[in-house]
Amino acid sequence: MRGNFLYKINSGKPNKMKFFVLGYLKSMVPSIFFQKRLNHVLEKARKRDDYEYILKRVDYYIKLNAPFALSEKDEIRRGPAWIHYRGPFSKFTPKMFHSAYYLDQLDVTRWFPQHLRWDFCPGDVYFTPPCPCIVKSRLLTEDNSNSVILKLDKLRHFLFVHDRKSFREKQDKVIFRGKIRSSRVRTAFLKKFINHPVFDCGVVESREDVPKEWERPKRTIREHLDYKFIMALEGNDVASNLKWVMSSNCLAVMTRPTCETWFMEGSLIAGYHYVEVKEDFSDLEEKIRYYTEHIQEAEDIIAHAHEYVSQFMDKEREEIIQLLVLQKYLRLSGQY
Repeated sequence: MRGNFLYKINSGKPNKMKFFVLGYLKSMVPSIFFQKRLNHVLEKARKRDDYEYILKRVDYYIKLNAPFALSEKDEIRRGPAWIHYRGPFSKFTPKMFHSAYYLDQLDVTRWFPQHLRWDFCPGDVYFTPPCPCIVKSRLLTEDNSNSVILKLDKLRHFLFVHDRKSFREKQDKVIFRGKIRSSRVRTAFLKKFINHPVFDCGVVESREDVPKEWERPKRTIREHLDYKFIMALEGNDVASNLKWVMSSNCLAVMTRPTCETWFMEGSLIAGYHYVEVKEDFSDLEEKIRYYTEHIQEAEDIIAHAHEYVSQFMDKEREEIIQLLVLQKYLRLSGQY
């Protein structure tokens, strides 16, 4: 119990209590305050030097360009780690799904009339919805246009670090900590490297279907930063640690992503932003040896990763992009 408490206060992750207290305090501000400001905010955005970049991001998140019709029937369907809500903004409540998603969607929807309707699928979405739907994550497939991405589950996914230790100063080792869930990739990795001397890896949950010898104590983010290589392996959908790993002075090592979030994982370039390995991990040891010996090439990838991460640091711009994504969704649905 004491160890778990110490981990929580030293983990390096955001303060959940602060997030929820501030979030619910902000939720008390009447929506009309934001709705009256929307036109001014978007008109001001058009004068920005980076407006073309903003529009490119908008088109990345919402690929739809043809009008579509929303069903007039309210509905809620529940899956293993997600729900599909259909109805007006005003009727989506914290009790329907995790409160973090409620607060994140409120940051965007409160700028629009609350009677407007949407299809909203919060959670770990590992499929393409049958109709245009707002999601946190979408599959990287050719026909994924029904998945419209907003910046959701920010508390867990959008964490960045300030790493004071250079790549050269770190241990020549690989670290992974995480839950297995239903991840085929994580299972394959642990089967192969659980007792390897260069790999500090393990599972941080106790489950009947997980071998006891795979269990390891949790490591704080700061402790992760002592290693040259950090595995960023997909779980239910994306690897949630990828954002902070790419902001550090460590190398992100992963298989080719199969889904993406607001971080636009589908636009990452293997060997330029991260180290890509095969799904059976047959080339992992070779890649680790290579970048341990070729320090400058490793540091070049880290520099490119930092440059990539920097585009998400402008809070005002990120808000504008979200507003434009939802506005386009509402216009195409014939409501706005």
